Amino acid sequence: MDQNVKLFRTRVKIGNWNQERYLEEEEMNDYQEKRLRGELISQRVEFLKQNILSPVSLSATKDGRLHFGDVVILVNVGGENRERSALSINADIHSVSMNPAPSIQAPCGVSAGRVQACTRTAFIITRYQSLNPEGSALHFDQSFALKTASGFAGGLYLTSDLQTFQKCAQLSRLQEVSLDVDNSFLSWWKITHFDPQERLEHEGQPVSANEKVLIIHCKTNQALAALGHQVLRTTYGKEYEVTAHTFLDSHKAEQEENHWVMCTSDP
Repeated sequence: MDQNVKLFRTRVKIGNWNQERYLEEEEMNDYQEKRLRGELISQRVEFLKQNILSPVSLSATKDGRLHFGDVVILVNVGGENRERSALSINADIHSVSMNPAPSIQAPCGVSAGRVQACTRTAFIITRYQSLNPEGSALHFDQSFALKTASGFAGGLYLTSDLQTFQKCAQLSRLQEVSLDVDNSFLSWWKITHFDPQERLEHEGQPVSANEKVLIIHCKTNQALAALGHQVLRTTYGKEYEVTAHTFLDSHKAEQEENHWVMCTSDP
């Protein structure tokens, strides 16, 4: 046979071409079905962001003080290695349950990110017992809970517990802070004046809104902190890790990592 004679035209399909075409069609059909159901990763991320970044109206104080039932955002004052940041729900697409209605599921992490009043950053100052009626003023060293809004945010409580080898912050390995469903002793916090020299005279006094304070975990006596040197990669960009750990300077005073402002809609 002549060696120059071509047995096949260039358009002739060889190999497992039929199986490859079948697999490609299956992948395309699967993609189209997921797209119609809104199950693509890009669609799930967009759905999460649309809901969790929706604007929220903060409470307006009549007397300049914080009250049970107020909706606030917790803003860390920032420092040398970090910008001002707000305590935020660190939810990803795996944190969202669609049944019976779309909502963030516990346990869920927190982080410190962009300062904006939205579902992700809004917390409700919540009483832990009937002795604190709704609308009454919050006082220094008085126990309270911080709860996310009901609905998509899940109505979860800011929670912490003693650090263990199995349960600790992801990067720093310090005491973990997260969101959970139970309003238990692990979810109780109290506010302390940031200046140790003025702490005693403010004890038992009403807490003013929009002023620098410490937020202390009642069980462990550790202060809420935002860590500028520990940066998390989240669905919303790079954010700071949040822990419960008291950072003291040489004068035994809490450092800026522990300084927070509970912001209302007041200027």
